[in-house]
Amino acid sequence: MTKTILRSDEFSCPSCVTKIEKALAATQGVTSAKVHFNTGRIEVEHDPASAPVEALVSVVKSTGYEARPAAF
Repeated sequence: MTKTILRSDEFSCPSCVTKIEKALAATQGVTSAKVHFNTGRIEVEHDPASAPVEALVSVVKSTGYEARPAAF
């Protein structure tokens, strides 16, 4: 498993947190997802073979938000 950090500057209301966490958690290869509304930080534990970073970004985008990989 790998821990990947994504960032988004588009969060406008706390309801996006649950929406994004549920979408990521439903993705094959993802074991956990935690969205931090105040910082725009999205922490994802996943298997990079079945859920690569590009797929995680796409899942977030499918919920209506842009995200990008971040170092921290």
